[in-house]
Amino acid sequence: MRELSLNVMDIAQNSISAGASLITIAVEEDAGADTLSISISDNGRGMTPEQVEHVTDPFFTTRTTRSVGLGVPLFKMEAEMTGGSFSIQSTVGVGTTTAAVFKPSSVDMIPLGDINGTVNMLVMMNPQLDFLYTRKLRLESGEEREFDLDTRELRQVLGEDVPLNAPDVTQWVKEYLEENTAELLGNDGEAG
Repeated sequence: MRELSLNVMDIAQNSISAGASLITIAVEEDAGADTLSISISDNGRGMTPEQVEHVTDPFFTTRTTRSVGLGVPLFKMEAEMTGGSFSIQSTVGVGTTTAAVFKPSSVDMIPLGDINGTVNMLVMMNPQLDFLYTRKLRLESGEEREFDLDTRELRQVLGEDVPLNAPDVTQWVKEYLEENTAELLGNDGEAG
């Protein structure tokens, strides 16, 4: 995976497979600290301590459709290659949080990629689930910018009759993410 957004997609798919009804994706860039933090949390089945211990092994997976699970091991490796860190916390019956901190100035840093497209696709392909996507930027000056997309709020506005994967809704989500990202980044394009 040569874009971090693809790692996010894979880990979110793990959350979906674990029966999550709410998946939270947070992307936070801190220019002064030279960090890009990404976390994916869910309220799915969670994992036992033994499963958590083995989840970074590429030959361990709870999926029955394939015998290797590369999403989490690659996410960990990519963070650590930049001098960053990785953590995973999980409780059976509560859920799982996977988090990685990257050092964007590292020569080994891969691009964030199309995170907006990833979030939009997750919402579109899983209209029965809820997603909370938060994007934060802390500039070297200390100024902070932030926006979020919460499908629970979107459902309240749309009502029960309009699914989140309706073409007009999908287009609105796409434009909302693009416009807010451009404003957050000062129209300079992707920072990650």
